[in-house]
Amino acid sequence: MEFHDTAAGRRIAYEYTPGTGPTVVFLGGYKSDMQGTKAVHLEDWAQETGRAFLRFDYSGHGDSGGKFEDGCIGDWAEDAQSVIEAVTEGPVLLVGSSMGGWIALLMTQRLADVAGLVTIAGAPDFTEDGFWADFDAEQRKAIMQDGQVALPSDYGDPYIVTRRLIEDGRKHLVLRDPLELPFPVRLLQGTADTAVHPDRALKLLDHAASPDMRLVLVDGADHRFSDADCLALIESSVEEVLARAEVPD
Repeated sequence: MEFHDTAAGRRIAYEYTPGTGPTVVFLGGYKSDMQGTKAVHLEDWAQETGRAFLRFDYSGHGDSGGKFEDGCIGDWAEDAQSVIEAVTEGPVLLVGSSMGGWIALLMTQRLADVAGLVTIAGAPDFTEDGFWADFDAEQRKAIMQDGQVALPSDYGDPYIVTRRLIEDGRKHLVLRDPLELPFPVRLLQGTADTAVHPDRALKLLDHAASPDMRLVLVDGADHRFSDADCLALIESSVEEVLARAEVPD
């Protein structure tokens, strides 16, 4: 494990596998870390195939510095951009899981050379269209007055949603304005996902503009999207995007 210090002073833990480009970059989800099943599976695949690969923890996640409750979409996007630009060279293929799908979409607007994109239960704009939209009047009042509210989670401890997370999220929404994705895109989504409804993937498919974009719905798959079949689909989707992106000069 290595560490990268961002310009904002946040210490980011990462694992980098050298190999041929484009570099595959895994962007994890909200409260997830780079030790998750999907990230480790892709690293194993990269090592077996000789592909350059990067996984990392946002600040407040995993082995990176900072407190989770202090973070927001803008901070985590800055973390992602900083470590990707510092560690990788040349084009990158972004693989974004859940919140990482939103961060990956932000990276397509900031990085110099994006070869392709794969999202797994991508959750663009979830702070506004998920958290805030689902809050009742009491929760909205609590988050504005107290600065945070706790939400139950099916994946461990309750989610602490802060006022800063909501307000900062509004500065980084990607489904309100035109979204150009001029490279191959694969959207993967489980139909039994209770954390990110399949409608989110359909909305992204309808909203974004790409010359080569496909949505794959997996019947019965949940938000983890980590059983053997789902992992194989992630792997084959990455390989397909790489094949379509690597056009000879």
